[in-house]
Amino acid sequence: MKLSVFSVQDHYPSQKRTLEELYAEVVRQADLAERLGYDTFFVAEHHFHEYGTVPNPAILLSHLAARTTRLRLGTAISILTFHNPLTIAENYSMVDVLSNGRLTLGVGSGYLKHEFAGYGVDAATKRDRFDEHLDLVMRLLHGERVTHHGPYIDLDSVSINVFPIQQDLPVFVAILRKEAAYQLGRQSRRMLFVPYASVEDFEAIGEMMGEFRRGREEAGLSDHRNAVALAMHTHVAETDAEARKIAAEAFDRYVATRLYAKSAVYDDIIESGLALFGSPKTIAEKLLRLRDMGVDHVLTLHNFGLLPEPQVHRSMRMLMREVKTMLDLPPPAKAL
Repeated sequence: MKLSVFSVQDHYPSQKRTLEELYAEVVRQADLAERLGYDTFFVAEHHFHEYGTVPNPAILLSHLAARTTRLRLGTAISILTFHNPLTIAENYSMVDVLSNGRLTLGVGSGYLKHEFAGYGVDAATKRDRFDEHLDLVMRLLHGERVTHHGPYIDLDSVSINVFPIQQDLPVFVAILRKEAAYQLGRQSRRMLFVPYASVEDFEAIGEMMGEFRRGREEAGLSDHRNAVALAMHTHVAETDAEARKIAAEAFDRYVATRLYAKSAVYDDIIESGLALFGSPKTIAEKLLRLRDMGVDHVLTLHNFGLLPEPQVHRSMRMLMREVKTMLDLPPPAKAL
């Protein structure tokens, strides 16, 4: 199972931590992720509100590319609906080149009302816009000279002049509903989702995975490896009780101050099972259950709700040094 780090860059301007300090924390988190052996460092794109403070992930990822050598760099997500496909294809081709082929591109249609209002985009058109933009981005990344006259974009014999190093650049499409998982599988796409925002409880993750596999199998695909990534809030501590003591207030702050988020507190997320909070044993058992469901890539969100940086780094270390060790152990032999 691949373990990665995900940062939303949630900001709280009325609190003591400045935006400059937040950016510095995110950079140090990526540095630590490289040293600890995490697979990828993912960042989110958000606009016009402190919900998230990276409006252009390509800029931050380019900065991180210059500081790292092994760590893959990803978007979770780039909002295709708001940008010209040429801009997306050019920006992220540059990131892949500058990182020597370490980009993973997560894309989505967006869902925050204030972002659609800010860009003057009718949210009712987002699915059609996204589909048109994604098709064009993929064609441009593969070196095609594109002529296209669609409902939202017109291109007349245009080709970008910077191409990604990776011939099969990993592109994951973010979804929010189980019904979309089947359709994504039918399209032979890779899937990215946040269970907290997509399903009601832990077991429903397996249902979502089943729908995705059903779609892929109908499309003639039998190998589902490296096709799914999911993201979960994470805090690893010595015991479940210690995790609650450290992370509960930060998680409650994150949810309370996030626009349009589900109304939930730490106890709710523990009951639903849609987070990785607890001791190494608790989290290892949950990751093994995810692996049994077919999940082979988990994005762990350690930095949320003004959680102090030493606690964030400690959680990151414990996940890789203690939890991952448990994941790598062979299963116990069956009794004769």
